[in-house]
Amino acid sequence: MGPSFVAGRSLFYGRVSLALNFPRNYTKISVQGINPNMRKLEYAVRGPIVQRAIQIEKDLLKGEKKPFNSIIKCNIGDCQVAGQTPISFIRQVIAVACDTHLMDSSAIPSDAKERAMRFLRSVGGSVGAYSQSTGVEVVREDIAAYIEQRDGIPASPENIFLATGASEAVKFILGLVATTKGGSQRAGVMIPIPQYPLYSATLSEFNNYQIGYYLEEESGWSLREEELEKRLTEAKAHCEPRVLVVINPGNPTGQVLTRDNIAAVLRFAHRNNLLVLADEVYQHNIYAPDRDFHSFKSVLHDLGGNIATEVQLASMMSASKGFMGECGFRGGYCELVNFDPEVRAQLYKCLSARLCPPVLGQWCLIIALLMPLKLAMDVVVNPPRPGEPSYEQFCAEKSQVLSDLAKKAKLVESLFNQLPGYHCQPVMGAMYAFPRLELPPKAMRAAELANMPADTFYVTKLLEDTGVCVVPGSGFSQKPGTFHFRTTILPKVDQMHVMMERLGHFHLDFLKTYS
Repeated sequence: MGPSFVAGRSLFYGRVSLALNFPRNYTKISVQGINPNMRKLEYAVRGPIVQRAIQIEKDLLKGEKKPFNSIIKCNIGDCQVAGQTPISFIRQVIAVACDTHLMDSSAIPSDAKERAMRFLRSVGGSVGAYSQSTGVEVVREDIAAYIEQRDGIPASPENIFLATGASEAVKFILGLVATTKGGSQRAGVMIPIPQYPLYSATLSEFNNYQIGYYLEEESGWSLREEELEKRLTEAKAHCEPRVLVVINPGNPTGQVLTRDNIAAVLRFAHRNNLLVLADEVYQHNIYAPDRDFHSFKSVLHDLGGNIATEVQLASMMSASKGFMGECGFRGGYCELVNFDPEVRAQLYKCLSARLCPPVLGQWCLIIALLMPLKLAMDVVVNPPRPGEPSYEQFCAEKSQVLSDLAKKAKLVESLFNQLPGYHCQPVMGAMYAFPRLELPPKAMRAAELANMPADTFYVTKLLEDTGVCVVPGSGFSQKPGTFHFRTTILPKVDQMHVMMERLGHFHLDFLKTYS
């Protein structure tokens, strides 16, 4: 029996429903109605200039004519999109873990198969299973072994958690310290200027107060204790300072801190009751022959006394950087030092709400970390070892990646400094150069008329005229009255030559136009 309709009602098998023609109002959430902290959030590395580059690339594929035939992507530290070849051993282990039929393949070396089976045993036999919220136990054990080998200091798996890239670990720590209050009761977080936009974006999201401290460009983007003291004093009327962020090696500036510099930072943090967040994801990317990587944990330990046992430290590492460049697997970790066990428990409770980080990302991270820190015999816990099938190929691939990066670091520094109006500090580490531009007054006026910061005006024209995509310094913050942009050094060596040639011709034409 079908439905019957009675005076604005429809009867369906004896149940009454509202008539379909009754008016009803539905109000969608407007942009004004969303979290205001999310409206304030900006992330220049994937901002409007990058979106324009994506559109130009689509136009080129459609056959549209441009003054160039390709986009050179120097905007983001994505190694493999820039042409870096993946490390074979990492991919072989991951492949076997994903498809165990490859255990029978003669194309996969035996040491890769052994690593894959070890991991599978630790996750119940399948990479499709959830792990513990803090990460697979064997992975955390291996990370602890890596840290012990690197620093010569004990590390506990209980103080290590895995994350969806180091970025997620940063967000968990900055969320942990947020007060959720307003005005002068907000948590204050000291970040370096120029800064990586992850930090300003995350501070906006959690309504934390940004305390910017300027790196000194003239001395190779060094970190001065006097600057820290000055900015902290200024900020105390506006917030409750709680965290000091240090990026070493630097992004976007490419500097590498000395041991003495790190010690001064830690003493400052101790005097002012600050938690130190050490972003150390570029620790394998050191190019300056007179600089070594010193972890904040090792320097903290060596300081001894109350500083060594009291300063809270959260240090980050990632599989996305170094020589591995496995950005898409999203593997990162954080080690907690001197944290109150109850605070750690609360943090780990928050981790459980996201279930677990990507299982393949966890394993990718540990394969990458547990390889030689140098190409000598100082093998960490579980890399290809001398005499194993993968060892020679691994050494060759790692050496090629790092030597190419070192060449490109010198190349961009040298070529930038040959251009009139350019000043580029040495690229000691990481994957970026951050040159300063001196722009003519006519260009400044043109930028003002276009309602753009001058460096945004410059890099927009660079993109439209040459296809070179970089990120304006205003997206990273910079000293007032200065103009920069960030470029990666990731494209292949021959592509970097093409990029610098395009940029050089553009710059000279730009100066003629606006002189």
